[in-house]
Amino acid sequence: MRIFVAGATGAIGRPLLTQLLAQGHDVIALTRSLDKAGILAEQGVEAAIADVFDADAVKAAVIHAQPEVVIEQLTAYPKTYTRESMGAAAALNTRIRLEGGANVLTAAQAAGVRRYLKQSIAFWGVPGNGLADEETPLSLDASPAVAADARIVTELERRLLEAPNLEGIVLRYGFFYGPGTWFASDGDVAQQVRQQQFPIVGNGEGVWSWIHIEDAAIATVAAAERGNPGIYLITDDQPLTVSEWLSAYAQWLNAPPPPQISVEEALRIGGADAVYYGTQMRGAWNAKAKCELNFQPRPLEWMVNSAVAHAS
Repeated sequence: MRIFVAGATGAIGRPLLTQLLAQGHDVIALTRSLDKAGILAEQGVEAAIADVFDADAVKAAVIHAQPEVVIEQLTAYPKTYTRESMGAAAALNTRIRLEGGANVLTAAQAAGVRRYLKQSIAFWGVPGNGLADEETPLSLDASPAVAADARIVTELERRLLEAPNLEGIVLRYGFFYGPGTWFASDGDVAQQVRQQQFPIVGNGEGVWSWIHIEDAAIATVAAAERGNPGIYLITDDQPLTVSEWLSAYAQWLNAPPPPQISVEEALRIGGADAVYYGTQMRGAWNAKAKCELNFQPRPLEWMVNSAVAHAS
């Protein structure tokens, strides 16, 4: 198929291009940089040069490409994972998803694209018993930053799934780990853990769902090829509490054990969002993706042969 990718140079964009090319697809990637266009060409990817905020240019690029499928992975996350850096990046990240994403979606409809895939988030399901599934709404009443983002993501999902004459597929990914992510061994969170700056909050009962960045790309290609319209949770098989994964992660990094702080201390240092991530997050269930996409995610890297895993 001819597949147009917006957000091709981000963390998931790079392995996604590799997987698409490996499966024999013709790939067109949106970029505003001539330098990146040259790099894409060296990979065997056709570059479509346009600023995602220029609606007319994006429309012209997609119409010229005439793709059957569009995969939108537009985000603007910082290289560091801190309260300050995430806050500083929030405005651009919101704009690129809302305005940039709207431009790509409108262009896809104008070009007669058959199928449209969009990145979303698996780990913001409304807190409750058991694991969240595709029917679980996102937590619109969570801590301030989470709730604000969950409202944006919910609107983006609705916008796509209600778009006429388009097979809309929402991919709710777990936390990315692997090369080029915050949780890579050379990533920002790894450095924070080595410096004991990433604590367990309270009893660390918040449940996180993970996905290796390459598995996320593999699942995305499968959804582009044979997914059904609707939502898929793209996570691995092992949702874990913070106390489980963070202790094992520190051990894997040969770092000191993570410190443990009270909820009150976390509120003072990191705010309500730090408490939400540490104590209230709900894990996700990937059964639909495994059934319909033959999705087979790898085990979480630092839990394999982990003494913490065996202890739990």
